[in-house]
Amino acid sequence: MKIVILSPAYPYRGGIAAFTERLATEYVRQGNDVEIVTFTLQYPSFLFPGKTQYSDAPAPKELKISRMLSSVNPISWIKTGRKIRSLRPDMLIVAHWMSFMVPSLATVCRIVRRNRHTRIVALVHNMLPHEQHFFDKPLAAYFAKSVDAFASMSNLVMNDIALFDTAKPRVCSPHPLYDHYGDIIGRDEALRMLGLSANERYALFFGFIREYKGLDLLIDAFADHRLFDLGVKLIVAGEFYGDPQPHIDRIKRLDLTDRIILCNDYIPDPEVNRYFCAADCVVLPYRSATQSGITQTAMYFERPMIATNVGGLPDIVHDGETGLVVNVDAQSIADALVRFFRDGLADQLSAKVREEKKKYAWSNFVEAVNSLIPNK
Repeated sequence: MKIVILSPAYPYRGGIAAFTERLATEYVRQGNDVEIVTFTLQYPSFLFPGKTQYSDAPAPKELKISRMLSSVNPISWIKTGRKIRSLRPDMLIVAHWMSFMVPSLATVCRIVRRNRHTRIVALVHNMLPHEQHFFDKPLAAYFAKSVDAFASMSNLVMNDIALFDTAKPRVCSPHPLYDHYGDIIGRDEALRMLGLSANERYALFFGFIREYKGLDLLIDAFADHRLFDLGVKLIVAGEFYGDPQPHIDRIKRLDLTDRIILCNDYIPDPEVNRYFCAADCVVLPYRSATQSGITQTAMYFERPMIATNVGGLPDIVHDGETGLVVNVDAQSIADALVRFFRDGLADQLSAKVREEKKKYAWSNFVEAVNSLIPNK
């Protein structure tokens, strides 16, 4: 097939860009003609909560990426739509993850549909954002009318899609593994690279730090004296999307400065493996979730997880098998951490993760998306 993917991608960074590039790589591997169309301007700087939107890594050599679309310039929406329409791809895969992007993306889709050839599949990371506003539902409805089919990665997102469309084809396939962050390395080597002691035990919180991800709950959980007695420390690796000071103040107030290791910059791809391989477990104390790329990164590195019982997390983190599933409160998180380290569950749960990860191949996800295309 000839495929265009309209989504964040290099030079932008972040989970959706990483997903887009890995998806395109799989389609190329299967012999398809693939082009990614991404933004000339994604977010105006005053709307972006982090330090930078851009990657400082080299461009992916095996992918064709064209920067065409400005999220705030309607002229670029029309030009991008006309360009993709003229390419006549068999499939246009459009990422949907936040309301701000809907006017630009939906306009492009409506223009492309006029060629009466291209099948437009919405790849829905979130149908509704974690932090909602009054305009989110009208924009989601507008977007839903501009596409031919929907692909999602969790049942929660499927339910959200159904709020706006119940007729068009749809498929749900689990988030594939993030397997492009380097090799699995030994724990001692990973700790040496991070400058950490091999005599301690570590839990990992990884990724952009936003309110809904519940880092404050995890910090409170680490105030539990039992974790101190067990010699457990917390690694927080990721960039703050918001003011870091409340979290820093909380750590100081709870006298946890020596037990919580803050690595609060964006973690470059070549360094991701050292954080996961250094950790005994990965903690996702989220207040809300759809699916998470963090679970699939942990799965690839064969690390068990402690996750709250929200959204699509329990679909991946099976309680007592690939990790522990807990309530959304600091005490429950602390109890699970104590159980994990006190009872020595790492080897047992890691073995199940190693077996379970085989289910999350990119080829399976591509096959699911392709099922939405007639005669493909």
